[in-house]
Amino acid sequence: MKTNKYQRRFYRDWINAKGLYLTRLAEKETDLQILTDKPADKDFLKKRIHLYRRHIEDYINKDRRFLTALKPVEVELNAAPIVREMAQAAKKAGVGPMACVAGAIAEFLGRDLLKKSYREVIIENGGDLFLKIRKIRQVRIYTGKKKSHQGLCLKIRPKDTPLGICTSSGTIGYSLSFGKADAAIIFSKNASLADAVATATANRVKTIKDLKEAAGFAKSIKGISGAIIIMQRKFICWGKVEFVA
Repeated sequence: MKTNKYQRRFYRDWINAKGLYLTRLAEKETDLQILTDKPADKDFLKKRIHLYRRHIEDYINKDRRFLTALKPVEVELNAAPIVREMAQAAKKAGVGPMACVAGAIAEFLGRDLLKKSYREVIIENGGDLFLKIRKIRQVRIYTGKKKSHQGLCLKIRPKDTPLGICTSSGTIGYSLSFGKADAAIIFSKNASLADAVATATANRVKTIKDLKEAAGFAKSIKGISGAIIIMQRKFICWGKVEFVA
C-alpha cells in the first residue's frame, strides 16, 4: 500500500533497454515507466490509466474496506475486472487488496498494449514489473544503499514472459510492511499475484532466521514461479530464478 509521498525513482536512471521506446506517465500515485518496441500511444495509455484508477476509486467509494483492509476483502461479482483480480490475488496471499494495486495496473496496461500488437512491453510501476520481451533482458536488484547484494542482477528470458516481477521491502520506500526484509522479490505470470505475495512474504521476515519460512510460504502459493528474499548479508532464493553470471 503506497502513500502519496513522492520518492524520486532514481533506479530508472539505470535503464539500458536497447531498441525500445521510453514513455513516462503519471496520474496521482500512479507513476509509470513504459518501454515498448514501437512508439507508445500516450493518449491511449492515459485513458487506460484513468479508467483503471477510476474503477478502483469508485469501488473504494462504495466499500472503504477495499482501501484500508490489511486482510482479504470479498468484492461484488459485478465489480470491475481489475478490482476482482486484486481481490483474488489478495485472497491467495492473505493480504489487503491494495497491496497489489501497482502490479495490477502494470499488468492490465501491459495486456492492453499486447492486444494492440506491441510485441515487446516492459512496464515498471513503483518497482513492480510486467514484462513481455523478445530478447534476453536484465533486471537489477536494489536493496538499499551500502547493502552487500547491490550488484545482483536477474536474467529474464523471452520464453518465461509475460511475467510479473514484484518487490516488497521493510527497509526501503514508503510501502506498508510489517517485516524487515531488504527485499522480497516474487515471480509470477500474474503481476497482481506477484505483488500481493511479495507483500505477504516480506511481512514474514523479522529476522534472518525467518528467511526459510518466508520462502516456503511463497512456494506454497499456486501461481508463484520463484522468489528471492534478502535481509542484510543473507539471501535465499527458490524456483525459476536466474542470475547474470
